Amino acid sequence: MDVRTFWLAGRPATGDTELIVTNPLDGREVGRHSVPTDAQVEEAVAAAAEVAGQAAALPVHVRAEALAHVSRRLAERAEEIARLITAENGKPIFWARGEVARAVATFRFAAEETRRWSGEVQRLDTEPAAAGRLAYVSRVPYGPVLAITPFNFPLNLVAHKVAPAIAVGAPVIVKPAPATPLTSLLLGEILAETDLPAGMFSILPVENERAGALVEDPRLPVVSFTGSAPVGYAIADQVPRKHVTLELGGNAAAVVLADADLDWAATRVALYSNYQAGQSCIAVQRVIVEEPVYDAFVERLLPAVGALVTGDPADDKTQVGPLVSEAAAERVEQWIKEAVEGGARVLAGGVREGATITPTVLTDVAADAKVAREEVFGPVMILQRAASMDEAYAMVNDSAYGLQAGVFTRSLDAAFRANRELEVGGVIIGDVPSYRADQMPYGGVKDSGIGREGLGSAMRDLTYEKVMVITGLTL
Repeated sequence: MDVRTFWLAGRPATGDTELIVTNPLDGREVGRHSVPTDAQVEEAVAAAAEVAGQAAALPVHVRAEALAHVSRRLAERAEEIARLITAENGKPIFWARGEVARAVATFRFAAEETRRWSGEVQRLDTEPAAAGRLAYVSRVPYGPVLAITPFNFPLNLVAHKVAPAIAVGAPVIVKPAPATPLTSLLLGEILAETDLPAGMFSILPVENERAGALVEDPRLPVVSFTGSAPVGYAIADQVPRKHVTLELGGNAAAVVLADADLDWAATRVALYSNYQAGQSCIAVQRVIVEEPVYDAFVERLLPAVGALVTGDPADDKTQVGPLVSEAAAERVEQWIKEAVEGGARVLAGGVREGATITPTVLTDVAADAKVAREEVFGPVMILQRAASMDEAYAMVNDSAYGLQAGVFTRSLDAAFRANRELEVGGVIIGDVPSYRADQMPYGGVKDSGIGREGLGSAMRDLTYEKVMVITGLTL
């Protein structure tokens, strides 16, 4: 089997070792990739630092066209890329195709935002002492970006770090997740087709133990991390003087109020608790249902969960595939067992076969159970009763996390109250918390992270304001 090269300052390169990537479903070899040496990692960082000034000065049209090119080429190679995502990640091909389509849009949105990216002018002669003065306020990149990306969206979450960096003129070094590096390496092929200067991007599939040196390197002033809270906060503690952005996940709640369309709510909750095998930081985990409709909702939910097709992710009909590894599935299985030992009842699923866990519905879960308090990152939901809207919203907030929440209601008052009271970064009315438009601000509060993704938001996050004052003008 061919060994994929990595990308060193925009060109393909090989190291002196290689790693094998396997399929989560059956353990078969998907591909191999070369691993950078320490000297090559140093070369990549040095190249990023050296090109930073040139990158920041790149004309807008060069950056925008590079991003547009990536969008077009992703669309042209969509099926090939989706198959690769499914092979290395275990994501059903249905969802993998959706991820590629989102990445196409992410790079397109970035190209559009780049063309709109401009400074603003302020007249300063609002006071007599500033007569004849005008301020030009622009945004300048902090410098090269270290992007540490997770396994669950091996294309689109890489896109959400690479695209805004290129858009603002910041070199970017990607350290992909060890379980799913092949998709990002394919993205490197497409980036290499652009007219971006050498050093503008590197994709370095190094082991996690080697990431610490990259995090600490002073030539990489920005660290953008998506992953677990313990690792994210360890990074922030490691480099307190760097600009660090963290997307750390959550245990997303869906609230079903008494006036909700129960058929719609049950269908959406069933699907989006289990999409990507629950390996999404905004997958539905906690389902909080107002007491008057609880029984009627559960009657609709359980058949919807039971109808989901679990199986081979390469099959077009499969909706729920394996977790990223058997070890991940064993952890989720243990959390389910602990919940049951604490008094929970299993209404559906809960069976593990290899890396696959059948879609699981739990009720009567103890408040301190891991499946209630932590991010399960598996196809598991817990059902909770709420006596009122007041209690439902309080239950949403009773969490260390605060990424997104969904509220099923027909009431505008309930919707705006949710927006006002829920301690989350995003409130999705009439749907699950799993909804994300790639151009909108996305991020959380509390232990769900720091900063925002979404192209315009991320571009602002990677830059700082710089003011030039022009004196002696006749305005």
